[in-house]
Amino acid sequence: MLITTSIEETLEKQKRFFASGKTKNVNFRIEQLNKLESAIKNHEPAILKALKEDLNKPEFEAYIEMAVISDIKYARKNIKSWVKPKKVKTPIDQFPASARIHPEPLGSILIISPWNYPFSLMINPLIGAIAAGNCAVLKPSEIAPATSKVLRKIIEATFTPEYISIFEGGAEISQELLAEKFDHIFFTGGTKIGQIVMEAAAKNLTPVTLELGGKSPCIVERNIDLKESAKRIAWGKFLNSGQTCIAPDYLLVERTIKNDLVTTINQCIKDFYGTEPQSSPDYARIVSQRHFERLVALLQDGKIITGGQIDEADLYIAPTLMDNVALDAPLMQEEIFGPILPIIEYTNLEEAIAFVNERPKPLALYIFSKDKIKQQKVINSTSSGGVCINDTIMHVGVPELPFGGVGNSGIGNYHGKASFDTFSHHKSILQRYFWFDLNWRYAPYKNKIEQIKRLMK
Repeated sequence: MLITTSIEETLEKQKRFFASGKTKNVNFRIEQLNKLESAIKNHEPAILKALKEDLNKPEFEAYIEMAVISDIKYARKNIKSWVKPKKVKTPIDQFPASARIHPEPLGSILIISPWNYPFSLMINPLIGAIAAGNCAVLKPSEIAPATSKVLRKIIEATFTPEYISIFEGGAEISQELLAEKFDHIFFTGGTKIGQIVMEAAAKNLTPVTLELGGKSPCIVERNIDLKESAKRIAWGKFLNSGQTCIAPDYLLVERTIKNDLVTTINQCIKDFYGTEPQSSPDYARIVSQRHFERLVALLQDGKIITGGQIDEADLYIAPTLMDNVALDAPLMQEEIFGPILPIIEYTNLEEAIAFVNERPKPLALYIFSKDKIKQQKVINSTSSGGVCINDTIMHVGVPELPFGGVGNSGIGNYHGKASFDTFSHHKSILQRYFWFDLNWRYAPYKNKIEQIKRLMK
């Protein structure tokens, strides 16, 4: 097939380009980051328009994806520090010697991005791949076709294909790409597709980073600022119409404040989007008919206490709060990835922690409480990709914090230096010197056993 040949040819060219050593030059990497930044700025109107077309993203929410400019600047500022070999101590039995860890690029990276933040979740890992000195092949999501086209335009106008290349298309293109031998695969998407990616990578012993998702719980204790908590929960949940991998997937609310919290969140929804969110310029839409139908089916799994209105022609689902949800219903078994928020009450914190621990490890966990002891108890008693205390979503905006999942929610992490590390091999180097050698390790071993015993203690 022609497309297979094109992929094979691209990879062969990338291997030759990488072997030339050009990408290892730090100044070359900085130059490419500069080119990427300029290209993004020059295409800003087209990017915002594409995000509006694909997801009806409000301009403000679309600008959140433009935060990749800050990520480029952060990488450019720190790259010279990141690439420096790091000295480590050597034990006395190695004397005289020195040891260091040398980061080196991996080679050709395959980056497969999702549709919910189709621009930033492609560019962000690309920044790390460039900073680490790699070549890259990009596969944007076909479910966000307008953004995919803009990405292709930017990449093809900015980089040569033997350095960075992009392939548009559906699942068949992904399958052809996954059949090739890359030096690393970076995938963002759902758990089921993540399993397919990992299986394909295993055939070539290719390492993977899987940024998946899961059901991120939000625990709400009674000792909180009710208004601020409700506002931050509502924003995190209904941002991008709930289509965020770290959106609060369900609320675990202390029983005594449940009604007050529901009332306050409901008021926040009205404050954000008015009494008719469908008419609000600040509320996004569901990405496709298939996802719309999936979400509408989930509305049957409990009692709707706020929202629930739908418009199939507009791919609109209102911000929705649900109660009396059966724990074995699909709503509580799969990641929602939409504007539906189940509310579950608990009596004590131990009960909430047990509820979380009975389920797969989430990508994010949220705890709202003024009690530092309870905050720490949740952190120590649960496992999740990340934790955010008294807010939602915002932890991804700290470049010094690695972002990634654990267990079913992902493998590996990125953001900031973590991106550089993900796309680097940290090569261990020991350097010995000729001017002194104790001979304790050489044969014959007679009368040397006591020496090695002392060294091993």
